[in-house]
Amino acid sequence: MKLATRMIDKVWGRDRLPAPFAAPRGQRIGEIWFDPPPELDDLLVKYIFTSEKLSVQVHPSATQGNGAPDGKDECWLVVDADPAAMVGIGFTHPVSADTIHAAAQDGSIEQMLAWHKVAPGDFFYIPAGTVHAIGGGVSLIEVQLNFDVTYRLYDYGRPRALHLDAGIAVAQGVVYDPALHCTVPKNGHAILSDGPWFRLDRVQGAPDAACARRYGQGPLLGIPLSPGVTLDGEAIAPGECALIPELGALQIGDGAQCLLAQPCKRDDRLVR
Repeated sequence: MKLATRMIDKVWGRDRLPAPFAAPRGQRIGEIWFDPPPELDDLLVKYIFTSEKLSVQVHPSATQGNGAPDGKDECWLVVDADPAAMVGIGFTHPVSADTIHAAAQDGSIEQMLAWHKVAPGDFFYIPAGTVHAIGGGVSLIEVQLNFDVTYRLYDYGRPRALHLDAGIAVAQGVVYDPALHCTVPKNGHAILSDGPWFRLDRVQGAPDAACARRYGQGPLLGIPLSPGVTLDGEAIAPGECALIPELGALQIGDGAQCLLAQPCKRDDRLVR
């Protein structure tokens, strides 16, 4: 079953989107959401398109008393980027909560972030509590826990609300762990996330036996990256996302690539 989509207008979005998407006239589309099905309502998949920097922000975790069932871990797979495009994740050196608070007020927090130049194939896992920002000129697929809480720490003077007290309370003033970033090989099968909250794989061609064991018999999401992906004979095109009742129902042609995403069972979740 293909998931319904929602286009979200953002001040930092684009009025021209890369194929196969098209922005409605007069709108700057920053995000395209795929409505989570009841079977997998733990996960939200979206495309993000930026023409300007997103706010410097942070998401709470499951243990921070905010009512979140699992907090908001997320990950990004860059699918297109301008030559100078960057993302900011974590800090260049460990900083205190007071330092983050002062830097958010005077704008110097932007320079304190560790900025990473990005290109198609870059993958980043962003644990809850990680201060981050996406720069302009980036197109990416985001897979996240379906809990929509974002605390803005700094927004470049835009007239939008900030959430300094709540954000500082959950922000970790740490350097980003380089083990959470990789460049995905152009070909083959790559395990991108193996928990604690969800698994994510990039597969090319028919999933192998190891992939079948990872995804078991339960439902999952399929996000095609190229033509040649079908669900029970119906084509699923790039730019779409589908609920897959079980992995065996998904056909991925030779050379075709697809992302597979599935929540981890709650009793299998590990502490990162």
